[in-house]
This record gives sequence, C-alpha cells and structure tokens, in this order.
Amino acid sequence: MLTAMIVDDEPLAHEVILHHLENRKNVTIIKQCYQAAEALSWLASNSVDLILLDINMPHLTGMEMIRVMADPPQVIIVSAYQEYALEGFELNVTDYLLKPVTAERLDKAIEKVVQRGKQPQLPSKVEESVFLKVDRGLKKFKLSEITILEAYGNYVKLWQDENHILISSTLKQLYQQLPEQNFTQVHKSFVVNNQSITEFNTNALVLDNGRTIAVGHSFKKSTALIKVKLQKSEMVGNT
Repeated sequence: MLTAMIVDDEPLAHEVILHHLENRKNVTIIKQCYQAAEALSWLASNSVDLILLDINMPHLTGMEMIRVMADPPQVIIVSAYQEYALEGFELNVTDYLLKPVTAERLDKAIEKVVQRGKQPQLPSKVEESVFLKVDRGLKKFKLSEITILEAYGNYVKLWQDENHILISSTLKQLYQQLPEQNFTQVHKSFVVNNQSITEFNTNALVLDNGRTIAVGHSFKKSTALIKVKLQKSEMVGNT
C-alpha cells in the first residue's frame, strides 16, 4: 500500500486525481494541501511514499518544494506546463504528467512508483565541505564555517565571521555548487548560511555575527524557504 498526498492549489485538480484513484487498492491519499509551504510544514512531522505535485503555485513552486526537501519521497509532477519536464527529471521525479490527466496515464505513473520502490535506494548525504577555486588552486571550506557569500564582480567574497577570502567564481555558479538546504539566496548579491540566521522577516535578516542583510524584492519568498529549511535541519539533527 502506497501512502500519498496531493499538493495543488486548484481544488478541481484534487477531485480529478481522487476520482482516478478511487478504484486503486494500492494507493491511499492521506493528505491534501493547497500550497507547497503547507505541505512542507506537514511533512516536517509526517511522511508519505508519494507526492502528486503541481508546479505553478503561489509563494513556493513545486520545483522549489522538491529542492528544499533533504530526502524527498517519490514525486509525480502533475502540471499544465510541459516546459518544466526536463527540470523535473533532473530533480529525480518518478514521472511527469500533463493536465488534464487521464486515468490510464496516472495508472502507468503509479506503476513506475511501485517498481521504483522495489529498487534499493542509497541514502542521500549532505556534503560537509566543498572545494572552491582560490587564485590558481582549490581550497577546502567547511560548509558550517561559511557565513555569507557576497557577489564581487566576477568573484565572490566568502565570509567566515569577520574575515573573507575571494573565490574565483560568480555568485550564481558558486550557489549551484552548494546544498540548497544549507544556503539560501536572499538578494542578487548575497547568499547566506541558514544556520547563521538569528532573526528574519520578508525585508531583512540578522546573522549571529550581528550583520544585517537586506532581502531583495525578487527574493521575498526566500524567507518562507528559510523557515522550512531550518525545520528540516532540526529534524535531521534529531535523528
């Protein structure tokens, strides 16, 4: 028996999936959410085998939800937008369905979930350190000691408390090398270590070294991501 949840901001989408699954005896929908943040909050203390997930939702998209989960269950994307399919499979989703979903297509996706569940899965592990380019060589940095990444032209200032070192990289390139559950971009010029944050709201955040970082207008939803990431980190730390 597979336990599953539906995450979609459209009530009709829930009804369609529930209708198609009503005769399947091996899938039970145990939770329905209409926002990704709501789903992540519930998953912080509960679990399912499968998420039937929409992409285009307010506040947090389906893709952002997948990225923020340290150890996500299997995911079937159910979306009206086919252009995100490649990104979905890069995030290791089990299947990608286009709306309107037919019963036959959903059945095939569920069978993929069943077969994939029979295969042994290696546990995911967050790297504790990273090698970055400094001058003409590589230097090892502990993730826990990185406080802020600050854009500096074609370089990045990597801050460790009050000290910084120049990394030969753009901020975008460097951010892509780091585990997303540990770091969050809150401004076009700043990425912060989530564990260094002591206070935050939609306009600014304060780090444990006393420094205040403004939240960029286009990164307002990052504050919601920070809360979820910190909850996930606490769960991992307590296991």
